[in-house]
Amino acid sequence: MPQIEGTSRHQMQIFALEQAIAADNPVRVIDAFVSTLSLEKLGFLIKGEGDEGRPAYAAEMLLRLYLYGYLNRIRSSRQLEKVCRRNIELWWLLNYQHPSYKVIADFRKDNARALRGVFRQLNQLCLDMDLSVPGTGTIDGSKFRAQNSKKTTTTPPR
Repeated sequence: MPQIEGTSRHQMQIFALEQAIAADNPVRVIDAFVSTLSLEKLGFLIKGEGDEGRPAYAAEMLLRLYLYGYLNRIRSSRQLEKVCRRNIELWWLLNYQHPSYKVIADFRKDNARALRGVFRQLNQLCLDMDLSVPGTGTIDGSKFRAQNSKKTTTTPPR
């Protein structure tokens, strides 16, 4: 019985990312939401305004990556770096840019207060669009019991 032959991976192909991302894909919502924000008013640190050194990544692009990671439960900067190279949605969202884990981590660290403002606006948008109910939320009810006594604790000798 004959088998289906795939296309050779060495064959050059013309490929448009716009066709690969569906119209209802959540990355389009992230892109539209970030483009409506005024990052300077929110207090984001805008880098790369000088003429010396390597050009910096745009804060809008890093915010898109951060929101994508938040929505897809990817918290680690190193994992986000890996996903940037593998995921076709991020190729579309970030215009083929691949920031390193250090750039991603520094963006989070330098813009912690501004990110809180972004999430306030995102929550307000969800409330305005009736995507969430005000006054409801989730609570983590995990309870862990810790035990530490002089018998179980070891300290290195001085």
